[in-house]
Amino acid sequence: MLNFRAQAQTGTIKPSLFDGIIVAGYVDKGAYINCTGPNIKYASKPLCIMLGLLPSLKFKEDKSSGNVTKNSLVTPSLGFGLTMAYKHLAIQLPAFYTAKTVSSNGKWNAGIGLGYKF
Repeated sequence: MLNFRAQAQTGTIKPSLFDGIIVAGYVDKGAYINCTGPNIKYASKPLCIMLGLLPSLKFKEDKSSGNVTKNSLVTPSLGFGLTMAYKHLAIQLPAFYTAKTVSSNGKWNAGIGLGYKF
């Protein structure tokens, strides 16, 4: 595990693997639930700002018409984004990649979420 610290004026910047934050939010006409994964974090109590990976479960109904094969309602996904926590309240700005399909190009989708820091 990495073990470095850089002292800022009042806070610390350090890498982290898990911070105990659970977030639910909206992205690409669906919902997601995630926890913060590996990240780089700036902490100055009671504020914490993180930039990192977000292992997630995405919930989105496939609205294909007819008798075609549909995607599952729940899919695992890995997002990337910014999370800010103040005391126990967390606000998140994630980005998730949607892969290319027959009818649409692959693209990044930005979202927003609200969560709780344990």
